[in-house]
Amino acid sequence: MINTTFWISLFVVFYAFAGYGLALFGIIKIKRAFFGKPVIPDGDGLPTCTLIVAAYNEEAFIAEKIKNSLELVYPAKKLKYIFVTDGSTDNTVKIVSGYPQITHLHKDARMGKMAAVHRAIETVDTEVIVFTDANTFLNKEALVNICRHYAYQKVGAVAGEKRVNISATSDATAGEGFYWKYESKLKTWDSELHSVVGAAGELFSIRTNLYEPVPSNAIIDDFMISMLIAEKGYKIVYEPEAFAMETGSENIKEELKRKVRIAAGGIQSVIWLKSLLNPFKMPLLSFQYISHRVLRWTIVPFLMLVILFLNILIVAQGNSNALYQALLIAQIAFYGFSLMGWLMTTRQIKLKVFFIPYYFSMMNYAVILGIFRYAKGKQSAVWEKSKRKQ
Repeated sequence: MINTTFWISLFVVFYAFAGYGLALFGIIKIKRAFFGKPVIPDGDGLPTCTLIVAAYNEEAFIAEKIKNSLELVYPAKKLKYIFVTDGSTDNTVKIVSGYPQITHLHKDARMGKMAAVHRAIETVDTEVIVFTDANTFLNKEALVNICRHYAYQKVGAVAGEKRVNISATSDATAGEGFYWKYESKLKTWDSELHSVVGAAGELFSIRTNLYEPVPSNAIIDDFMISMLIAEKGYKIVYEPEAFAMETGSENIKEELKRKVRIAAGGIQSVIWLKSLLNPFKMPLLSFQYISHRVLRWTIVPFLMLVILFLNILIVAQGNSNALYQALLIAQIAFYGFSLMGWLMTTRQIKLKVFFIPYYFSMMNYAVILGIFRYAKGKQSAVWEKSKRKQ
């Protein structure tokens, strides 16, 4: 029983982080052999679009964000801008007010990002909405590359790519860039197979008429907004040629805070989107959702601990199988590298080779913290922005 549990746990962990990617790659190769690569619309007849930016105390970034937004390539008569600065107490409000071409919404009360977004959407009269964070900067063709996909009526949302500015990334979060490159590849294959499972708030878009307000206590509202559209039977397309560039978190403490919040929101989303756990309703979407999101947000971090404990137990019981011994050595080495990464962070030593295992371990530790934090009702949905390296 111990050996069986060990191998099942190891398989689930491997599948969640690598096996699903390998399976996707194989399925996509077969699909292309029969149907060829998907055709991307050329961008003729772009829909009307509103760019919404919710900003809370972003005086360090907001002027550059506005400049970046106004320089985006899109038919001028089809594009509108809405910036919401609810609750901001720094110079963000004053800076945004200096641009008459932007619709500026502001309330002194801080009700959270979702409340601000809801209020902005109530004023939208365009076919499409694009959301982007205040501290990220888009490539000039981002809006065109996103909105061209709406030529297909089954497309209900489009997710852009998040990119981490490696040159400005703190050593504490050097693993973040590697992680997002891998995630981008998975999302590309997810999109080609059927649909991306959720969009990140750095850059995503929806059809305005498909927007469904999520509860005000939604922790990762961007994910919920996009998945509610997928739940209706529409596809979420991934567009890597529309990207949002941002710097890494200022330090590992800020990154951990962000990851714990995402993890708490992840388990909340799994509970709220329980209909997608039923493979008989939407088989392909459920397969993607469970494989790419649910496993990582629920059991995988705990299984990693189970694998280590059982591996130690099996070897301690005198099992002479070299495979068990090799796996135990590999685990000890991996967590040793993670520990070295943490120690180097505290001492500000710059050896990035240790930060990939460190970042991976930190992510899974954050999931465990996030689950317990959500279970105790201690994770607020109110806007908690992490400090970014400038």
